[in-house]
Amino acid sequence: MRPDLARIRRRLRTACAEAGVPADDRGRLVLAVTLLAEPALTAGETVDVATAASEPRLAVTVRLDHAVAQGSRDALPLLPERGDGPTLTWHLTGGRPAAPADLGPDLGPDLDDDRATREEMLALVARVDSLAHEQRDLKHELAETNSGVLAMYVELEQRDEQLRRAHAAIFRELEDALRPRPPVVPGLELAVHYSPTDQDSPTGGDLYDWFVLPGGQVHVTLVDAVGHGVTSTRHALTVTHAIRTLALEGHPFRDLIAHASHTLATIEPDLMATVLLARLDPATGRTRFANGGHPEPVLVTAAEPARLLPAPVPGRGVGFPDPGSRGLAEVVLAAGDTVLLYTDGLVESRKDIDEGQARLLALADADRRRPVAGLPRELVTRMHDVVLHADDTVVLALRRTFAR
Repeated sequence: MRPDLARIRRRLRTACAEAGVPADDRGRLVLAVTLLAEPALTAGETVDVATAASEPRLAVTVRLDHAVAQGSRDALPLLPERGDGPTLTWHLTGGRPAAPADLGPDLGPDLDDDRATREEMLALVARVDSLAHEQRDLKHELAETNSGVLAMYVELEQRDEQLRRAHAAIFRELEDALRPRPPVVPGLELAVHYSPTDQDSPTGGDLYDWFVLPGGQVHVTLVDAVGHGVTSTRHALTVTHAIRTLALEGHPFRDLIAHASHTLATIEPDLMATVLLARLDPATGRTRFANGGHPEPVLVTAAEPARLLPAPVPGRGVGFPDPGSRGLAEVVLAAGDTVLLYTDGLVESRKDIDEGQARLLALADADRRRPVAGLPRELVTRMHDVVLHADDTVVLALRRTFAR
């Protein structure tokens, strides 16, 4: 080893020992300066080294005859201050200074350098072992943390599923409260099926109401409120209650939709809904329909193909301009005849209401002998085999069983 390089290394080690710099940091400093100084000295350049101790830090400055770029500085085992000039400076943290006896005897440049190098190598190996041990501990802690996080995630998923089930149960209870059971009427069979757009959502704007009037006639109201969510549910419920009140007060059947619209205009100015009303006399089978912008009901008889029952003049729903039914559709149901009332979600699942109504008539023909109790659900299932447009759907079935 060149004598001048040995003196530089000796000077660095002495300064580090006097400042209490750990052997591993000292070894990285000595190696970094060696990597800079050795080629410079070989090339005949001057290498100046200066040290300045100020507890608890040691500053080491090396000045070369050429500039050292930042990329070369970053490749050194101990990083100096940033820069690209010929001067490099390190700041090391010291500790307890070594006693003079700890520095060891001067055995000559080469033997002393070898001893110090071995000491520094052992310190660096010990530091690597310590870092490896810390890394293993960190991995173990991380694994335990991940295990805990995973357990917490599973628990949260379980709680979320419990909440979803609880919400679904609440929504079903809400539907039961909003959707009355069919009245028991001798000579009639009635059934209903409701299919929501989202199984986990509360009921939407498709609602119905049916009840028996004091004279024995069965009144049915089917409403499809514009919009979605709780607001549309409230609007639909408001319409069904208004029509029930007006019907029980004895207002003419033909005027119920228009009267309800005018009554609610100041109470719910934003409310808009299509409405279909049916009034059926179980004794005679006479059935009338008032339609305010709603899809036409379907009549299924034993002798003729299923057909739509359009109003003589199209009407408009509640909240629309010029609301009400212009004329009534009327039929007389014989024993075994069935009437289907539905919202547009049944026939618009493929985005074509004409195609949907054609399929509905075909299915109604094929299922004319199916028991009423399962007919609405079966129709919804088969009509929704392809769903390009999802919407709430209600289907009501009314069948006259015998003439009284």
